[in-house]
Amino acid sequence: MPFCQCPEVRLYYQVQGRGPDLLFISGLNGGTWSWYAQVPFFQEHYRTIVFDNRGAGRSDQPPGPYRMEQFAADALCLLDHLDVQQTLVVGMSMGGMIAQALALAAPERVRALVLACTHCGPPERTPPAPGVLEGISQIQGLTQAQIIEKDLPFMFSPGFLAGQPEAVEAYRRVQLSAPFQPEFAFYAQLAAIQGFSCCRRLPDLAVPTLVITGTADVIVPPANARLLASLLPQAELVEIAGAGHAVNVECPEEFNAAVLQFLQKHPRPSKTMP
Repeated sequence: MPFCQCPEVRLYYQVQGRGPDLLFISGLNGGTWSWYAQVPFFQEHYRTIVFDNRGAGRSDQPPGPYRMEQFAADALCLLDHLDVQQTLVVGMSMGGMIAQALALAAPERVRALVLACTHCGPPERTPPAPGVLEGISQIQGLTQAQIIEKDLPFMFSPGFLAGQPEAVEAYRRVQLSAPFQPEFAFYAQLAAIQGFSCCRRLPDLAVPTLVITGTADVIVPPANARLLASLLPQAELVEIAGAGHAVNVECPEEFNAAVLQFLQKHPRPSKTMP
């Protein structure tokens, strides 16, 4: 299995496809498996890079708390390991926060950025509805199957859960196939989210950005996407009507099409002739 040794952790990663580099960064309790509806599509156009964040999957799980800057440094370490000088980046939820931290730390390494169902932190962010964060946070003593089941109403819209049972079952299978995340690592990742704040730095981030939200997202309300789009100087906003938080799973065709259309505006830079 491919691993990248970084100063603090060893990261598990997967690379598929050929073309310009496209880095996917997953969210809380997610990893390489989170992009099962994206990698088969995008590997036809790009060299896709997915990895398990510290604290998840097959990557190392050091004691927490973690910081978003550590996650971003891990991603940069992986890019160095793969000899990627500049990449397209797609970040989802906590992965979108990591992507922001990455772009702020090394804007020259990011050719274009996609931020999906994410926020830029307090005090500007719009918090989830009462009870949502508490519901997500309660994992003590639960099995992996129980955690997946309790989180379904937070991750997806009621219409998706009721109307697409086969897609919901596919999601369950993928999540159950992933390594079980220990409680301490889950809460260490959660602490990184709670300690993240970069809204006031975003007006200086001159990286083309697509911001995507589902209008039925109860974890990261769509007001956060509108705020991101207003703060970033080169931002476009796409709102997918009726979609919940896991918009890349609930509406993969619409999500993939929007991301591809945006990324194709930012092709690989031509090499300077000597």
